[in-house]
Amino acid sequence: MQVEADLRRIHTWLRKVEVCALPGPRTPLLEGTIQGLLGTFDALGHRVVDRPGESTDILLATAPFGEPLDWREAPMLTARKRFGLERTPWVFTLVPVSPQALQHTLEQLSLALARERPDPAQYAFPGLAQQAYQVLHEQGRRGGSMLALARLVQAQAKSIRVLLVVGERQVREIYHFDLVGGHPASRGPDLQALFANAALRVVTTVSTRELTAHMWVADTLPQETWRRLETPKAMPRAARALRRRRFFTRMVRVKDLVRVPVVGDAIANQYSEGCFATWDVELGALITTVTGSARPVEKGSITERDLTLVVGTRPDGQGALVRPIEGHPRDPPSSEAVEMMMLVQASTPVLIPGGRQAPAIRSILHGHRGVASYDPDVVEFVPLDAPYYHFPVTCATEAQAQGLLAAFSRSEALKDPQDPRCAVFTVLPTHGAAIIEKWVPGKAPFEHLCQLMDNGQLEIEEPVPQGPLRYIPAGEGRMQLVEDETPEGESIGY
Repeated sequence: MQVEADLRRIHTWLRKVEVCALPGPRTPLLEGTIQGLLGTFDALGHRVVDRPGESTDILLATAPFGEPLDWREAPMLTARKRFGLERTPWVFTLVPVSPQALQHTLEQLSLALARERPDPAQYAFPGLAQQAYQVLHEQGRRGGSMLALARLVQAQAKSIRVLLVVGERQVREIYHFDLVGGHPASRGPDLQALFANAALRVVTTVSTRELTAHMWVADTLPQETWRRLETPKAMPRAARALRRRRFFTRMVRVKDLVRVPVVGDAIANQYSEGCFATWDVELGALITTVTGSARPVEKGSITERDLTLVVGTRPDGQGALVRPIEGHPRDPPSSEAVEMMMLVQASTPVLIPGGRQAPAIRSILHGHRGVASYDPDVVEFVPLDAPYYHFPVTCATEAQAQGLLAAFSRSEALKDPQDPRCAVFTVLPTHGAAIIEKWVPGKAPFEHLCQLMDNGQLEIEEPVPQGPLRYIPAGEGRMQLVEDETPEGESIGY
């Protein structure tokens, strides 16, 4: 098998991986898909093995559609013990579904999502927790019936990373489900192109690393100093303002979706969607929200105890340096703490009111939201490098941090203190928006961004683009979002 190369659309940092397909029930559709993927991995220079070992990066598992898998059979929860491994490889669970069954389920979910308040009877799917209907409704109202389906399939398959294989005896398309709610599809003019696209999406996921190995520094900030600062008081006010504008969605708890005895190291018990941070001039540090994976945190209603202090990044870049705050729990910062600090440290120093020097970036806001339109006179859009639109990355990873750093380094508004545009944003496909606020005289942190939202100059929308996107003129000086499909007939590889 040969796969054509298009280096403009492939990340340069992809690495060679080891893949193992686990035994399990297989339909003709699954058998053909697994063999096609394994053949593609091999053709791309990756190693395919029959049994997982310590060098195995990827496990391909299977699960039925519409039926709950017993947790004892779920490799994401049991592979480490089952195969005597020191760590759990990345598990991708293939779930087969016919086009008719997929359409029927999506229509069923669409009817349920049309109601303002959820009807539990319309979400009575097998294997879910009693309150799962609330999660499916909330997620579906945010991202549509496909996102609700993703959460349903993930819960039933007991797997976060799912490849939903659509077809009868032969695959037509493959949807990729992940933790943050991504659901892009691999398609192509032929099976070779489809399998190449799907395999490269999987390799993209496992080729980067998380930057969440945060470290605490020895110097504790006295509570007296913390109480004297204005920035910590501004953060809860900003949280409430963003909640009123429905920027953050509710926290997702695993136990609210599905009952499993223990989650273990496979995934946190819960996660909150989004984070935000602002620079404190007096401390010379970034005040951020804590991560929702450590304990339940609703980002729209935080208190000062839900904040932490990031003073730098580890020399090896694998996490942030966090300064303890006297009297506060030692909860780690949001998973994007490293990338937020990298952005601030790389920004141009500017003079702010009072004659003090500070980074050009004052505040950073991230949420699982899209941007429908913006006013280019007051807001700047910066595109990502091309591969990020075709092979997206996810939160807390080195790849995402580098992608955002490259995008915002091209910002004219951040380079020029006189540029009137005090808001700069980009959108990560399958993930959400990253929005930066410059220093605006007389404004509290995030106040300018909220005013832009209120004025319609930065229009936030719930669906997140799943692939290539751009903004085009739409009259009255506005720029409107357009999502571009991958052109048919293109073969992708490396």
